[in-house]
Amino acid sequence: MNRLQKKVCLITGGARGLGLAAAEALLAEGAKVMITDLDRAEGEAVAKTLGANAVFQQQDVTRREQWGEVLDALIARWGRLDVLVNNAGVAGIADIESISAEDWARTIDVNLNGVYLGTQAAIARMKHSGGGAIVNIASIEGLIGEAGLPAYNASKGGVRLFSKSTAIHCARSGYGIRVNSVCPGFAETQMVSGALAALAPETAQMFAQKTLARIPMGRFARPAEIAAAVLFLASDESSYMTGSDLVVDGGMTA
Repeated sequence: MNRLQKKVCLITGGARGLGLAAAEALLAEGAKVMITDLDRAEGEAVAKTLGANAVFQQQDVTRREQWGEVLDALIARWGRLDVLVNNAGVAGIADIESISAEDWARTIDVNLNGVYLGTQAAIARMKHSGGGAIVNIASIEGLIGEAGLPAYNASKGGVRLFSKSTAIHCARSGYGIRVNSVCPGFAETQMVSGALAALAPETAQMFAQKTLARIPMGRFARPAEIAAAVLFLASDESSYMTGSDLVVDGGMTA
């Protein structure tokens, strides 16, 4: 119950899905956690259910100035930043011929640029305080291609290699900052269900059935199963891991 005792953590996109599951896992191991999200009402309501060691702050991860505001607020409250989980993300299903310029730009902006902005801001604060851990939520869609997810593929592949580049820089600079990626498979989250809901019912059902058929374990992940990987990379148990991809996909990429 104390794997993250006295650790101060920030989780973006923490009001639901994988972000909320990660917050619950880190709090259970003794961490203090700030969750951020665009949805103020849902974020504030969720934070109240998480207990005294959790707080919420509204954030758009694509805005550089908000990263400074969020991290300054976190450090003013708890004195330091030990763990950043870049979890906020968006997804939509559309192939390269049908995806709009707006949807492409939004996906890259949130999923990749948001990770860049958060990582850069976190390093500036961590490197003078003994280091820390940055966990970037990538995806198996950053390892393999999916005809209906060109922007998501591009963004998550970018997160993986960005994380490796950053990990090498931090290690060779002697900062004590580890940077790793979690690559989830399909999970039972609002983002997945929302992407499917945007399709015609028959198309969504076919997509889900085909996806399940590709997963040897025969089911989508539970959010808590992805959160366990986040917890491991946030903790000192992964002290010799940096620049790594931790794949949690029920055997899909095997």
